[in-house]
Amino acid sequence: MKAYIISIALWLSATGLFAQTIVEQANTAYTEKDYPLAVQLYETALNENGASAAVYYNLGNAYYRLNRTAPAILNYERALLLDPGNRDIRFNLEIARLKTVDKIEPVGEFFLAEGFNAVQNWRNTDQWSYIAIVCFLLLIACLFLFFFSRKIVLKKIGFYTGVVLFVVCLAANGFAYNQKKKLTHRTTAIIFSATTTIKSAPDNSGTDLFILHEGTKVKVTNHLGEWNEIETADGNVGWIKSKEIEII
Repeated sequence: MKAYIISIALWLSATGLFAQTIVEQANTAYTEKDYPLAVQLYETALNENGASAAVYYNLGNAYYRLNRTAPAILNYERALLLDPGNRDIRFNLEIARLKTVDKIEPVGEFFLAEGFNAVQNWRNTDQWSYIAIVCFLLLIACLFLFFFSRKIVLKKIGFYTGVVLFVVCLAANGFAYNQKKKLTHRTTAIIFSATTTIKSAPDNSGTDLFILHEGTKVKVTNHLGEWNEIETADGNVGWIKSKEIEII
């Protein structure tokens, strides 16, 4: 049994070392400007180890160097889902978007909604969860101070600090839930076809509504067979074949 446990431990160690080596090889290939090899190795690392903001980001960079706009934007967007507060990812995503044909002006959001999203994107799911846990533990300490301290000053400190911590704890839990929901229920996609005509119905005989191009981000609102109903940032709605888009 002991030998079996040791062999399992060695296997896990070797697997982790192999995975790390793949990323290092990919980074080396990227540095040496062998972008096709870098793409292949980064894709392998993702398949072997699962999602990683850093690997998605580097994969996006490699695709961008190959002038493959849609895959670059797709991987930047996936990296941003995992690390929404990363400025480098946002910057490179905006640079990649400059290469797209469609310049769609999004429908304006209420300023409070924009502020809410800005705060929510400050941290990712795990970080908001940690903040919520820390605030909850400090809240317990404040309650202890309020109920058991004999000094009025300490009771006031415990009470008002506890109120603030309670609000922050609720907000952090809400932000963590929303971030997690974005990861598990992905409703946005990137168009991969160089040019595609959006239809009025999920059928080739549907009326042509408008044309979209590679790299444009859309929201998927419905699915029927081989067709997806999509909505653009400016509110236009239509149907597109599922094979022409890639879910973020």
